[in-house]
Amino acid sequence: MHKINYEKYYFISEYDTNLIKYQERGTNIIFRNYNKKLNVDKLKILRNLCRRKGHPFFLSNDAKLAIRLKLDGVYLPSFNRNFNHLAYSLEKKFIVLGSAHSLKELNLKKNQGVKIFFVSSLFKKNKNYLGIHRFKFFENFTKGKLVALGGIGESNIKKLSLLNIAGYAGISFFKKKAPCKKGPL
Repeated sequence: MHKINYEKYYFISEYDTNLIKYQERGTNIIFRNYNKKLNVDKLKILRNLCRRKGHPFFLSNDAKLAIRLKLDGVYLPSFNRNFNHLAYSLEKKFIVLGSAHSLKELNLKKNQGVKIFFVSSLFKKNKNYLGIHRFKFFENFTKGKLVALGGIGESNIKKLSLLNIAGYAGISFFKKKAPCKKGPL
């Protein structure tokens, strides 16, 4: 069986460079922090680190700032229902990501110009729980790329091959990455 290469999306909420340093090259980093005011200088430090390490860097919920900082794109969470970002002139490389938990939200995200859809929750049994069968139902309603979100871990990552997805996203799954230990174990 061949290995499937999925896009990986890592959500971070802290201005901690150690969260990024040990990720595999090409892992997409999405900064989302809805509780505190954004620190533009620290965002620039994260952006520069991501560029050096080969990680695309996205900002959540603030398209204007993402454009100003020349980031790779913006992530629109499911509760973001505005269309203000469509008024800005976007570069061709600028990517709009968005999350949806229902067909109604999926249609809203299509109207917002989202190209990559984060659909949750695949494995984590919360109020947005879909499971594999209902997730497959979402595949019929979009021509964009789908990214699995919610509860993905070492125990169930092989189940992703059952789905027609472009990638997977998470928080705790990527936090486990650490520098290689030197010497005998």
